[in-house]
Amino acid sequence: MLKHVLLGPLLELIWRPRVRGLENVPRKGGAIIAANHLSFMDSLFLPLKVPRRVTFLAKAEYWDKPWTRWFFKGVGQIPVRRRGGRASEAALEAGVEILRQGGLLGVYPEGTRSPDGRLYRGHTGPARMAWKAGVVVVPAGIRGTREVLPPGSYLPRLGRVEVVFGLPMDPREYVDAYGHPLFRRFTDELMARIRELSGQEYVDVYAQAVKEGKRPEKPSELLRPPARP
Repeated sequence: MLKHVLLGPLLELIWRPRVRGLENVPRKGGAIIAANHLSFMDSLFLPLKVPRRVTFLAKAEYWDKPWTRWFFKGVGQIPVRRRGGRASEAALEAGVEILRQGGLLGVYPEGTRSPDGRLYRGHTGPARMAWKAGVVVVPAGIRGTREVLPPGSYLPRLGRVEVVFGLPMDPREYVDAYGHPLFRRFTDELMARIRELSGQEYVDVYAQAVKEGKRPEKPSELLRPPARP
């Protein structure tokens, strides 16, 4: 695989990333790794020391050009058209199929890269995929990749990168009194754990909405900053 044959040794040599909590990633069977998204480099550093192939659902626009198509195919990503309705459902089904085959799926619940380095509200897609496939979700916090490759930059810089994997979460434990899944509740808890691992400030609005100039929503109780004594 391209990550291990070419990129892995180079990333290790130049940045010497620190990885903690690797024992929380299942050694076999389907599972989701859900992380914050700071930089293009996240998809390189996140799976670097995971001893299994990590497949990502990436925006299909990367496949429009031959040189980017070659790269993203080589690092284990599959194209997904990021639109609503049937396209979104197709993306979820593609993820579920990977999980049912025993694969490890990497996702970014924010849906897009953070516009300013803060952590934004998570979409419920990872929870839905995990519920349907009957697998756990491993929260992960990435630090330092935004400094290594800031938005708009093409040449990476030197910097310290750290990836921390948290304890697995099972969406089947988040149900109401009738056994119905609580996807929003699970997702808010997932983002709270990612915030703890990444050390980011949290904003309870979708990152894409911020990019479009919309105002934040009322904060989730789970993610509201603690009151001062």
